[in-house]
Amino acid sequence: MNQKPLISETTVSTIEEKNSHAELLIANKKLAFQNQEKEKRAAELSVANNALAFLNIEKEKRAAELAVAIAELTFQIAEKEKRAAELVIANKELAFQNIEKEKRAAELGIANAELIYQNQEKENRAAELVIANKELAFQNIEKEKRAAELLIANKELESFTFISSHDLQEPLRKIQALSSRILVEEYDNLSDKGKYYFERTQLSALRMQTLINDLLAYSRTTATERKFENSDLNKIIMEAMEALKEEMRKKRATVEMDSLGKAYIIPFQFRQLIQNLLSNSLKFALPGVPPYIKIKSEFIKSVEVDTAHVPLHTDYCHISVADNGIGFDAQYQERIFEIFQRLHDKEAYEGTGIGLTIVKKIVENHNGIITAKGNPGQGCVFDLYIPVH
Repeated sequence: MNQKPLISETTVSTIEEKNSHAELLIANKKLAFQNQEKEKRAAELSVANNALAFLNIEKEKRAAELAVAIAELTFQIAEKEKRAAELVIANKELAFQNIEKEKRAAELGIANAELIYQNQEKENRAAELVIANKELAFQNIEKEKRAAELLIANKELESFTFISSHDLQEPLRKIQALSSRILVEEYDNLSDKGKYYFERTQLSALRMQTLINDLLAYSRTTATERKFENSDLNKIIMEAMEALKEEMRKKRATVEMDSLGKAYIIPFQFRQLIQNLLSNSLKFALPGVPPYIKIKSEFIKSVEVDTAHVPLHTDYCHISVADNGIGFDAQYQERIFEIFQRLHDKEAYEGTGIGLTIVKKIVENHNGIITAKGNPGQGCVFDLYIPVH
């Protein structure tokens, strides 16, 4: 059997040295390669660090920009919320304005319809005005004719006044004078029938005298100058009462009056007016009942006046004269102011029927209004409305 040759220790050591040297070379190459790789990695790491530092700087910039953007976004959101709130208010305002526009449109429609109506009315008024102008021109012509006729009538009235105060009075005075002489000298020589006829003659003469005096009084209310004065009504009434003193005493009449103040009147005409009203109350007193007359005065605004009775637009002095006499039926409240109108038997109540006509004429001379109210057996009230100015 073959045996393997024995290797010496020197050979083994040599082999091991060669192997170690080869391994060392390989290890050195590997270390050199690793060092190169490390250097590459180090260079790459340096580049990466530089890139990372740059990215960090960029991130910080982005973070700062993001903070600014967030702040801007927050501001914009707040602004949007404000705009939204304003938009809500604006929408409500717009809705309100639309409603108002619709109302204005409806009102405009009504206004247009009214305007069309008014234009039509204006055209109608214009046509009526043309007719009215023609009528006015005609009336002016008629007024001129009436003015001419009035001038003639005034001259005739002056002539009548002269005749009444002279030509009629003179023979009447002679009749009354002769009657007085007959009454004194021949009355006892007359038969009963003659005395009756004589008394009737005297009564007729007295009525004639009263009628002439009343007609003269009426003519003076028309023809005399109208001179207005701010006069004390109490004084005027006291003067009228003084003129009727004897008759008031006979009938035991009572006149009650408040403090009447002043009024803008024609004094002597107003005195005649009050005297006629007092005389009317005395004349038409209830048999056996003392006359009681109450006179009141008050200032009233035109808006407080019943325009059916007082159509003038001004302030008034309202004077009322009330009595407790025989009164009259309401149907005659206008008729009693007509000339020569008598509601009662002239044998029972003397007079000419001119007294209240004179009263109304004097009130008209004052641009006023007079009304009368009464009931049979319950007295009557005369209401006078005299303009303050």
